[in-house]
Amino acid sequence: MPVALQVGQMSLAEKLQTMETLWDDLCRREADVPVPAWQKSILDERQRLIEQGKARFSTWESARKRLSKRMP
Repeated sequence: MPVALQVGQMSLAEKLQTMETLWDDLCRREADVPVPAWQKSILDERQRLIEQGKARFSTWESARKRLSKRMP
């Protein structure tokens, strides 16, 4: 069912709520969301590293600092 959205007329709060609603719906239908082979390969490798105890994790704060250094 096509839905015409007036995104340009929505407030920021309405846009964020709409995104949350869409995300929640997609999460409930996880099996219906296609995963490209290249992404599956990366996820499988990450799972393997976790299972072998070789995975490295970052806190959100350290990840945020690393990412902010990349921004112009």
